[in-house]
Amino acid sequence: MELIWAGTSPFARKVMIVAHELDIADTIQTTDGTGTPIAPNSSTVSYNPLGKLPCLIPDDGPAIFDSRIICQYLIARAGDTKLLPEGPSRWETLTLESLGDGICDAGILIRYETVLRPEALRWPEWLDGQWSKIDRALDTVESLWTAHLAGPFDLGHASLGSALGYLDFRYGDREWRSTRPKLAAWYDEKFMTRASAIATVPVG
Repeated sequence: MELIWAGTSPFARKVMIVAHELDIADTIQTTDGTGTPIAPNSSTVSYNPLGKLPCLIPDDGPAIFDSRIICQYLIARAGDTKLLPEGPSRWETLTLESLGDGICDAGILIRYETVLRPEALRWPEWLDGQWSKIDRALDTVESLWTAHLAGPFDLGHASLGSALGYLDFRYGDREWRSTRPKLAAWYDEKFMTRASAIATVPVG
């Protein structure tokens, strides 16, 4: 299988964390498909018309995107029931994944606004709105998701960990840990001690 990705993408990291947890990372060849909304990568667009990463090219079928679908594909292919469990906990797992992905979405939008958009055209109130999404999501995890985070590692954990790693990578000065001790402890002591997290630290 081939994964069109970017080494700095939290969504690509989530996919590779899942691959490592399933012990199939060595079966996936990664190919850089980095681009932006104003300068999309032609190779990426040839597989995913939206031009978004990551995009998986299976050995036996058409391209699969986005990260949520790729993760579910890999989990189903491996016959795993731990990363995406059955029963009521499945919806908890998918909801936590959605929270993590939403943090990533807001973080990437902030990145585009501050790096791609000319400074004179930047909209501070819009940036504040994106940061508010991130802060609300982190506060919600801190207050409501402690029990789930203490449970077996799943797809929601992979998404949230990737999101927190992206915040550290791009916005370390925001100090998200300062008012969220339980979340910080989980990330530093539980998530970042896993082999899958260590192997996928963003670079670039």
